[in-house]
Formats: sequence, structure tokens, C-alpha cells
Amino acid sequence: MLLAIDVGNTNLTIGLYRGREIGPHWRLGTDHHRMPDEYGLQLLGLLEHAGVKLDELEGIVLSSVVPQLTSRLVESCRRYLKCEPLVVGPDLKTGVSILYHSPASVGPDRIADAAAAVHLHGVPAIVVDFGTATTFNAITADREYLGGAIAPGILTAADALTEHTSRLPRIDVVRPPCVIGRNTVHAMQSGLYYGYVALVEGLLERMKRELGGGQIKTIATGGLAELIAQETDVFNVIDPWLTLEGLRILWEMNR
Repeated sequence: MLLAIDVGNTNLTIGLYRGREIGPHWRLGTDHHRMPDEYGLQLLGLLEHAGVKLDELEGIVLSSVVPQLTSRLVESCRRYLKCEPLVVGPDLKTGVSILYHSPASVGPDRIADAAAAVHLHGVPAIVVDFGTATTFNAITADREYLGGAIAPGILTAADALTEHTSRLPRIDVVRPPCVIGRNTVHAMQSGLYYGYVALVEGLLERMKRELGGGQIKTIATGGLAELIAQETDVFNVIDPWLTLEGLRILWEMNR
């Protein structure tokens, strides 16, 4: 089996693959203070919960946008899972030409998303990944990763709104009953929810024009993909676990 781990600033996304089929998968909170022993014991606990023995583990693939946690997870895998993880970076075979001005600065999660888009859904494509940041990733018909856009994630924006105002409360980011909020909570939810729907629609329209128009696949992924996608018809594919699929593909290409 393959263990795929994507370390984000807010979530740790983990999935087990038997061949190309995803098995048990989890979305956990990222703890920036957790040490290698703690992560190692957590990973062992997840494998045990899934009924997987260590000798069934064929490989581990890891992407991380949190540099201080990358080495800790690598150490955890070595020490507790007895396996050297494949760490995603720009030097791997991806099936995608990275045309970013500085390829090394492209987040490994964005590389995984691009690889999954190319190999599973077809190109040209734009992948929108809803996480701590909302990232837009453009891939041409020639499998070229051009770049995209990075906006604050909707939960990041919600936290900032509360932290930098004196009277606004913390809220759950959900679809409010109407666009015109009749109380403070609904007004905040409207601004965040419908504001992000409009942001996504507007950026996708502009990026499609820059890509030349035509049939461009639009893919939503990340923990909040389904929340936003339910309010708009701009997405052809909604795949919350796309990054894990990309990690599996990268592992198969580089094993």
C-alpha cells in the first residue's frame, strides 16, 4: 500500500492507496508544534485503525508547504514506519513542464494538483484549491504549468475580519439564508461566502481568457471545495482529494 501525506498550513491530509484506489483517508488539523515522535505515533495509530500492517506499506509520498514540519514528518516516517518518503519538489518527474519564473518556488501541493489534472481530467485546465490560501493553477493543452493566482483562504479571511475589528464576532463560514444579511452574523457570512463565490467566478473568467478560451476544464479541490462549488456552476469537476491523487501519480512516476 501507498501512504500519501499532504501537509498544509491548516490541515494534514492523509490517504492510503491500494493500487490506484484510495482507501481510508483523513483530514486532520496541522499542529506546528508537534514533534517527530508525536507525528510518528499518530501515523501508526491511523494505520492500525485502518487495519494496515507495516509490512504492507510499499511506499510513502509527502508534500509539505510547512518547511519546519517537512523534516519532522520525514523523520517520523523513517523511525516509526521504517520507510523513506518521497518528498515532492520541482526536481521530480511530473509530466508537467513548470514555466513559473522560479520553478523551485511552486508549492508541492500545486505540483501535485497539476499532475492530477493532467493525468486524470485532461488539459487545458484550471485547478482551484480551497485551503489556508485559495490557489488558482493554470495548465495549458501542452501540459505546461503557467502559474495562477493566490488569494487568502475563506477561513483565513474570516479570522482576519474578526481579529482586526473590535465588535465583529467569530462565525462559522456557511451559506447564509440570503445575500442581504439582516443581522451581523448573516452579513459577515454573506460577505465571506458570496464574496468568495464571486472571486472564484471572476478570476476563472479572466484566466480562461488569458488561456485563449475554448474548452478549459475547471476543477475544485480542497476542504472547502464542495461548500463553494454548491453555489456556482463554473466547475466541471469537484474532487476534494485531488492533491492526494496527484501525490499517488507522482510516486508512481518516480518510484
